[in-house]
Amino acid sequence: MSNEFNELISSIRDFAIARDWEQFHTPKNLAMAITGEAGELASEFQWLKADESLRSALSQEKLEAIAMEIADVQIYLLRLADVLGIDVPESVRKKIEINESRF
Repeated sequence: MSNEFNELISSIRDFAIARDWEQFHTPKNLAMAITGEAGELASEFQWLKADESLRSALSQEKLEAIAMEIADVQIYLLRLADVLGIDVPESVRKKIEINESRF
């Protein structure tokens, strides 16, 4: 696993430990949190026309709000992978290989 992934996962884990949140970070709860955060990300685009959702059409404020929602989704994804002991880069590489043979 890359150094940057390890650092992010470690920071997220330390954050949860410092707040005694590990008890709540079951795979089920984390998966549900991902769904909620993905919904918040989708809501940033709700009612925009396709061309209004392009980077060139977004205000800096809107782009920052989207970035923070992407971060929330990613944090929960990394936490879930950590709790389950899943190597994210390796899983992504494997999935890309599978997709290359399917499409």
